[in-house]
Amino acid sequence: MTEFPSHPAPQWAARLPCWGSAAVLLLARLWVATVFLRSGWLKLGSWDSTLYLFEFEYRVPLLPWQWAAYVGTATELLLPLFLLAGLFTRPVALLLFGFNIMAVISYPTLWAGGFYDHQLWGWMLLTLVVWGAGPLALDRWRLARRSSPA
Repeated sequence: MTEFPSHPAPQWAARLPCWGSAAVLLLARLWVATVFLRSGWLKLGSWDSTLYLFEFEYRVPLLPWQWAAYVGTATELLLPLFLLAGLFTRPVALLLFGFNIMAVISYPTLWAGGFYDHQLWGWMLLTLVVWGAGPLALDRWRLARRSSPA
C-alpha cells in the first residue's frame, strides 16, 4: 500500500470550514428573512385582501381572524429584522419555525405548490435554532460583550 506524505494544511485552508459554515448560516438568515418580509409587505400593501383571506380562507386555530391578521403581519414584518441583524437568532428562528408550521396548518390549499417551500424554510430555521447565527451576527458581539469582564 502506498503511503502519502503528511503535510499540514495551509493556514488559510484550515479556516475554510469556519467561514463556509458562517456563509451558510448568513445565507439561511438572509433567505428566510427576505421571504417573511416580502410576505408581510404584501399583506400590509393590500390590507383589505389580507383581512378577507384571514376571515374566509385561512383557518388559524386559537385566535380570532382579526387578531391573527394583525399578529401574523406584525410577526412577518418584525421578526425577520432580528434575523437580518443576527440578533436573538435562536429564539426568533424558533418563533418563525412555529409560525411557519401554523401557516401550513391554517391554509390547506398551500399543500398544492408551496409546501416544499415551507419545508425548506423550516429546515433553514431549524439550522439557525441549532447552530445560531454564526460569527457574522450581532449575537456574537452581544454574547462576547456580556461574557467579557468589565
